[in-house]
Amino acid sequence: MVRETILDTISKYNLIDPGDIIVVAVSGGPDSMCLLDNLVYLEEQLKIKQIVVAHLNHMIRKEANDETEYVKNYCKSKNIECYIKFVDVIKTAEEQKIGTEEAGRKERYNFFDEISKKVNANKIAIAHNCNDNAETVFMHLLRGSGISGLCGIKPYREGKFIRPLIKCERNEIEQYCEDNKLYPKYDKSNNDNTYTRNKIRNELIPYIQKEFNPNIIETIDRLSELVLNEEEYMEKVINNTYEDILIEEKIGSITLDLKKFNLLEYVIKTRLILYITKKIFGTANGIEKKHVEDIIILCGNNIGNKFLTPNKNLKITVRNKKIYFEKQN
Repeated sequence: MVRETILDTISKYNLIDPGDIIVVAVSGGPDSMCLLDNLVYLEEQLKIKQIVVAHLNHMIRKEANDETEYVKNYCKSKNIECYIKFVDVIKTAEEQKIGTEEAGRKERYNFFDEISKKVNANKIAIAHNCNDNAETVFMHLLRGSGISGLCGIKPYREGKFIRPLIKCERNEIEQYCEDNKLYPKYDKSNNDNTYTRNKIRNELIPYIQKEFNPNIIETIDRLSELVLNEEEYMEKVINNTYEDILIEEKIGSITLDLKKFNLLEYVIKTRLILYITKKIFGTANGIEKKHVEDIIILCGNNIGNKFLTPNKNLKITVRNKKIYFEKQN
């Protein structure tokens, strides 16, 4: 069942093309081992050129070294190239003044990119599953995210990150590992409910399954897929709108037609501002709902020369019937 779901997901979202070189992120846990084992099995069928494993040891738990050895041995048995890196994530988090979860994620993705460039890979396979997606949607809801947060974890991202397991439920993955005698390693920190995701996984979702909807994982998956389809449509609308009202685009600055912008629907204006911010900075982080509203008001009050600096990095100026978005040094 798992393999059929993986193949359906790969086909539906066009995740793998013939000739792909794929870096597989492998922790040694059930999800990543299920992903790796299936991609190895499907390598010839999908005409994958090469599979390479990337394993990051976070140096947090004493069991981590056993997990590293386990991944190394599996790769050796399958003749798979395996890259391993040791990073003191707790030390990194302290130095960067961020949480250990965030530090670990940053180090992992930097490592995946590093290995991807090293082996000239064009895809990076991540082992997120259907349960991970549901947990992410709940986390976004609790934090008050916008509609895009309901997309959860996308099956693909940036044209290179792929998630072939995203439609597989955790119990199916664990059963696959048992049936195929993979003997994966289990991260005991997943039982620590001081982390929000773990509390959602271990307390909230089981409670909903027991008291309200035993199929809540599947329900959330359907919701996120519907939202994803609508978000993809809106992205096309925003791209077309941007091209229509764009006057000039340079590194660090974008100029729009003020009149055309003011004629747009409110929802398009808000998305366009976030789209432009992401174009300039690579991310829309730091631009909040209040900032977006202030920018729209500024553009609507078309009286003389006015400017707004929603944060220290961005300046918006309305002048000569144009809107100037400028990156501040």
